[in-house]
Amino acid sequence: MGLMLNIVILWNTVYFQKIIGEMRAEGIHVRDEDFACLSPLKFAHINLHGRYSFALPTEVQGG
Repeated sequence: MGLMLNIVILWNTVYFQKIIGEMRAEGIHVRDEDFACLSPLKFAHINLHGRYSFALPTEVQGG
């Protein structure tokens, strides 16, 4: 579980930096104080249960 937590933190940190960089490049003002308050410990978007669904919609199954 420790390895998984470290992977999630790394993933979130890298993508936070990417998103903030893109926002600043587009001219959106992002305060450093706000950026400092972000936590890379969010994990709702990560499936920690090992259950995956590969069900395809009917339109895709038929080609």
